[in-house]
Amino acid sequence: MKGYQITFFTQQDHMHRNKPAAEWLMHAARELGVRGATVISGTEGYGKHRKIHSARFFELADQPQEVLMAMSEEEAVRLFAFLEQEGIHLFYVKSVVEYGTLGELDQ
Repeated sequence: MKGYQITFFTQQDHMHRNKPAAEWLMHAARELGVRGATVISGTEGYGKHRKIHSARFFELADQPQEVLMAMSEEEAVRLFAFLEQEGIHLFYVKSVVEYGTLGELDQ
């Protein structure tokens, strides 16, 4: 299938509607029918303000996170319309990809 891989970048202490943004985004995508999402925690990173964000023993709130999804064009349109309506502020990368599933589904 042809579609998009969309990666959203945030950090653990970025909140939306009283939830961590990565968690909120994953649940929103599920409610919109996106087939899957993965939250990946990073060790270090920086963004447009050039401040280093890091997962340190005493300060995990600043830990960088990615939310990774693969979806059809229709799902992407639905997701971005919803995110715009919600007014959430997130940086993302959207890449054209081919995706699919291999093998038999385990019973």
